Amino acid sequence: MSAVTTGRMPRRRATPPRDPRPAAERPLETEYRPAVPIDALRAVRHQRHGAHDPTMTIAGDVLWRVSRTPAGIATLALRIGRTRIRAAAWGPGAAWALDQLPRLCGADDEPEGFDGARHPLIADIHDRHPDLRLGATDLVFDDLASAIFEQKVTGLQAFGAWRAIVTWHGERAPGPTPQPMFAPPADWHLIPSWAWHRAGLEPPQSRTVVASARRRASIERAVVAAADGEERERILTSLPGVGPWTSAETRIRAFGDPDAVSVGDYHLCHTVGYALTGRRVDDDGMLELLEPWRGHRQRVIRLIYAGGVFEPRRGPRLHPEDHRDR
Repeated sequence: MSAVTTGRMPRRRATPPRDPRPAAERPLETEYRPAVPIDALRAVRHQRHGAHDPTMTIAGDVLWRVSRTPAGIATLALRIGRTRIRAAAWGPGAAWALDQLPRLCGADDEPEGFDGARHPLIADIHDRHPDLRLGATDLVFDDLASAIFEQKVTGLQAFGAWRAIVTWHGERAPGPTPQPMFAPPADWHLIPSWAWHRAGLEPPQSRTVVASARRRASIERAVVAAADGEERERILTSLPGVGPWTSAETRIRAFGDPDAVSVGDYHLCHTVGYALTGRRVDDDGMLELLEPWRGHRQRVIRLIYAGGVFEPRRGPRLHPEDHRDR
């Protein structure tokens, strides 16, 4: 398959020269041209789980991403520009991944109605990054699982545990990846307890992943069918071990929710407070500051990060704890 996607509608390209490789090894290819220039690289890269994520890597000018789609595993190789994204995909989920590519790049994110002029800093960053978009994976459970990994621990711990579990219990990516890459496990609930412990994930998080995985199909159906972010929030937070932070992170990753706010994040309220007032605030103070942008609160947060506005560090970094027996 070879096509050009302009906006949302594909168009057939001229038939390329015959590929001598066996059919099973040939990629499907497409070219996506957004209706307006967008920062697709930032949108896709936001889905990465640390520098050594086995599901995503960047080699030269190509971003590689592996996912477990509803149609099976897919490997994407993306050359990303602001006006053109060239993609090749391998695996049984290749067609699904290419069809979903515009959403992954942020095509369905609608910044209309966003008023950056409410604050001079946000106005300035928005002027410098008018192409910022929020991408969506449409892969609810794996995004929920990754968010659960990141509950109440440092990023270093969470990303290390994610890398270990996905590498040990995931499935090897199809295609000519630049290094061994893996899709998330198909059966999270069958991962033995010793593997979670060895990976360094704490028992509350591993139990939450396993319990949720046993209800995976019903969770995905309910969340996808939900009418809006508030209903998705209600469904997700009804799961044992899933609170507002995990729900927000899941909605941001899976649906590109432009209004989700990860309340309870160790650093986020301090970052928002410092950017908008020059001082730290707590979660309630952060929500008060973001209220004028309701409907686009996640967009404001992403603009703050895009602008590189961070509070100077005043103390030592939080040291990771390791409760494993040695």
